Amino acid sequence: MTTTPLRPGSTRGATPAPLPDAVTPIAVTPNAVAPGAVTPEASPGASPYLAPPPVRRRPHRVAKRLVDVIVGLVLAVALLPLAVLVALAVRLDTPGPILYRQQRAGLDGRPFTMLKFRTMHVDAEARLAELAARNEAGGPLFKLRRDPRVTRVGRRLRLHSIDELPQLLNVLRGDMSLVGPRPALPHEVDRYCDRARQRLLVLPGLTGPWQVGGRSDLPWEAALDLDLSYVHDWTPVTDAVVLVRTVRAVVRPVGAY
Repeated sequence: MTTTPLRPGSTRGATPAPLPDAVTPIAVTPNAVAPGAVTPEASPGASPYLAPPPVRRRPHRVAKRLVDVIVGLVLAVALLPLAVLVALAVRLDTPGPILYRQQRAGLDGRPFTMLKFRTMHVDAEARLAELAARNEAGGPLFKLRRDPRVTRVGRRLRLHSIDELPQLLNVLRGDMSLVGPRPALPHEVDRYCDRARQRLLVLPGLTGPWQVGGRSDLPWEAALDLDLSYVHDWTPVTDAVVLVRTVRAVVRPVGAY
């Protein structure tokens, strides 16, 4: 069986078609970039896709949701003992809540509350401004390999993405999918150019193409190319490939911090 690779720059589906009534279109204008927007250097002047992504068509959307619910329930039950142990470790490591709740941008940019095990000290948000000058990520992202806000247990959880396990609840609630572009922070979305906003055309994912393609080691432009290739070239086989590769990425992490 052959699979469709997540290749940057793919433009399948070039025939323009209106979005179905069941979804809310995102206005895309080729040359309009908001002040302060981040424009991917890898694809300057790239024309936006005009056709709706395959996964937004009703039969595909229903099939993907069915897989999310069935596989999400199986994983939630199977990983429950691990989640209990992680919750205990987080509680004993540092003061603060076990779960961290954060607003993220979902489908069409609609906000939702994303869950994860807390991996930082409780004053992490207040300390962000003092660390801004040390940012090692490109584009609208903020990343530090040795972020002093991360706890001892949190560093181990992040290495293997175990802190993301509570997002299975987000998947079951319909806020997220098992596979898709990782959910962005609202202030990151505010800096998106029109091309980057196409990430919001599908549900964000528990895992996604950039997580199995290099994670934080990927430059912003390369990660965006992978995400948009997924958005516009999605097939059920693509999701299966990403899920299988995610297992390998969790066991042998690269670019996780």
